Amino acid sequence: MTRPRPGPPLATKIAIVKLSSLGDVIHALPVARALRRGIPRLHLTWIVEAREYALLEGHPDLDAVMPVDTRRWRRLIRRPAGARQVLGKVKRLRGRIRAARFDVALDLQGLMKSGLLTAYTGAPLRIGFSADHCRERLNCLFTNRRVRPPAAAVHVVDQYLSLLEPLGVEPGPVEFHVPIPPAATRSMDDFLGEQGVKRRDLLVAINPGAGRESKRWPVECFAALANRLVQEPNVRILLLWGPDEVPMARQIRAGLETRAILAPPTDLHELAALLRRSALMVAGDTGPLHLAAALGTPSLGLFGPTRAARNGPYGPHGRGVQSPDGTMTGLDPRLAVEAALPLLAERSLEP
Repeated sequence: MTRPRPGPPLATKIAIVKLSSLGDVIHALPVARALRRGIPRLHLTWIVEAREYALLEGHPDLDAVMPVDTRRWRRLIRRPAGARQVLGKVKRLRGRIRAARFDVALDLQGLMKSGLLTAYTGAPLRIGFSADHCRERLNCLFTNRRVRPPAAAVHVVDQYLSLLEPLGVEPGPVEFHVPIPPAATRSMDDFLGEQGVKRRDLLVAINPGAGRESKRWPVECFAALANRLVQEPNVRILLLWGPDEVPMARQIRAGLETRAILAPPTDLHELAALLRRSALMVAGDTGPLHLAAALGTPSLGLFGPTRAARNGPYGPHGRGVQSPDGTMTGLDPRLAVEAALPLLAERSLEP
């Protein structure tokens, strides 16, 4: 006999525990959207790393955002008396989380540290992944309702949404909501205007950086791709960069047959404004790629050691190109060009 599917509660206080990284937090945004649509009287808090806090601060689907800084804790604990400082910070954080009196906690991270924070909520219902889907199997010690995503949930976005099942909340249409402050849009529009960019121009944003060396495509491959794309009408190349990535962007610019625009230093909102203005984003498996896809910008992801099927840019305007040998050096620029041109054509055909 099949159990009836539970209906969503009328009112509840829910904590989403998804700490990092930027791309993973972006992939989890549809969970917040679905909860906001599905539960009439909801108070929703997101527990997130301090570095990713800017993406969620003031987000309309959230009632509160609670930042934690486990990266700083790891640095502190190596110092003399650092362990005592960290224990004090953890104790204060635990008090803040417990005081919120959550009814439900959703652990989307699947790590020991996220499990501990989930346990700190004291929520009667603590939902997480089954052991075979946790990044660290002992995470299951801290949850009391474990979900094995269906086989059809290949992409990580769909896997996150599967955790709504115990609440009886239907995922519905997958929606990413990424608000951009008007000031950030004005600032980046001014910058592009100074660079001579016209509204008819098709900006191709290229982001050569990635969190791990193994995820980075060689700069000469990016240059080969860019040199082919600028042969298309009205295409301009915009080179993005993050901390310690300026040399890569400059190397790509030096290898181009036409002038490229080097992006200015940006915060997260200004980066989003540039990506929303772009006709195409090309990057490895990194946060800016997934931010572009969430904004609806046609996005091409370049994948080697990670799987495009699971981690690629989500949605109808995203494509992932997988290296045949699992390395970024094994990804031929011609494969990237073949995937990029149809995406670029989508934007060039828009009125």
